[in-house]
Amino acid sequence: MKRYCLFLSFFLATLGLSAQHFELGLTAGATNYLGDLSKNSKGIVLKSTRAYGGLFGRYNFNNLFALRLGANYGQLTGSDDNANDEALKSRNLSFKTNLLEIGLIGELNLPGFQPYNYDQPFSPYLFGGVAFFHYNPKTEYQGEKVALQPLGTEGQGADERPEVYKLWQLSIPMGVGVKYALTDIWTIGLELGARLAFTDYLDDVSGTYYTYPDLLEANGELAAALGNRTGEFQGSEPLIVPTGTQRGDNNSRDWYFMMGLTVSYNFIDNGLIGSRRKIRRSKKGCKTD
Repeated sequence: MKRYCLFLSFFLATLGLSAQHFELGLTAGATNYLGDLSKNSKGIVLKSTRAYGGLFGRYNFNNLFALRLGANYGQLTGSDDNANDEALKSRNLSFKTNLLEIGLIGELNLPGFQPYNYDQPFSPYLFGGVAFFHYNPKTEYQGEKVALQPLGTEGQGADERPEVYKLWQLSIPMGVGVKYALTDIWTIGLELGARLAFTDYLDDVSGTYYTYPDLLEANGELAAALGNRTGEFQGSEPLIVPTGTQRGDNNSRDWYFMMGLTVSYNFIDNGLIGSRRKIRRSKKGCKTD
């Protein structure tokens, strides 16, 4: 009988560890970015912070592991006007882009999370995964918004110049969070995440200059005007920068960040994932004879 009690205790503990449930949730918070137009990748500019919102579905395989699929929509922005270096400031480049992200992310709850019957209502967690995102950097020029990617401001598309960059790209989300079960069906959380983008063109700045006369001939007047805006900043003729002069910084990837609050509904005992009855311990316990 003692063996039976030990087996039953182990079985019930295993049930607690493997309890599964599904969540639907919303998230909202702030975005920022680190790249060529955030002080030349030397720091995040707080006044460039923008808002984002999103939704997600999360499947909890057990107390430790969860997998979520989500979509976020927000905005990123940056400008040479934020630079401390006067040479960068006079370059006068800027961008703004809407950002749509679709990501598949795994979560590791430490020490564990289980809102059912308040078994483990609070847990920090680590997360990582993969995401695809769409962006389209634009700038304001003579009172109008101009999409930069079609222009080829670094001579993209011209002979012996880089190809035009894609507006759908891959990123690697990673970060930390904390979650708390208000009830067994409502969970709130706070999450801070970084995304390593597989592109250096979030801000349309990456490689080297294509000198003004060649850019004018290859990609047109608007591309030449926006490749380097020092002349516009100084009220002078366009600055002639030799082809091959560094335009972007030395980093080959841009980053963007999301910090947000989450709220989710746990589908527990509602028939969608399967009903589970609360385990009641016997007041008498197991007999030993």
